[in-house]
Amino acid sequence: METKIMGARDLAFLLSEGAGSISRDEVTIKSGAGKLAPGTLLAQLTADKKYVAAANGTSDGSQTAKAVLAYAVDATSADAQAVVIARDAEVKTPMLIYGATIDDDTKKAAALAQLAAAHIIAR
Repeated sequence: METKIMGARDLAFLLSEGAGSISRDEVTIKSGAGKLAPGTLLAQLTADKKYVAAANGTSDGSQTAKAVLAYAVDATSADAQAVVIARDAEVKTPMLIYGATIDDDTKKAAALAQLAAAHIIAR
């Protein structure tokens, strides 16, 4: 029998959000960003205002985590529309997904501080 592993579920990382849709925005994920799972920390590129997975050691805007991806998206070969948690929310720290260059506790803490600046609190 084949064993299957369930990936991240849509909005499973979310503890609470503001009333109505105040916490959510619709954004464009940049082509080439690949397949992104719910709970991925996102940053907005300075040049075109599109979103990618937050990264460390860059200077194109992707170094600042600003939102958390709400639903899985595939932006491998084309831009994709996505819903993000952008403000006024609490998220589950263990369920967050970091970009490949956010690979140690210090970098993760910095990314969580950036989210806190956007009023997204990790618990």
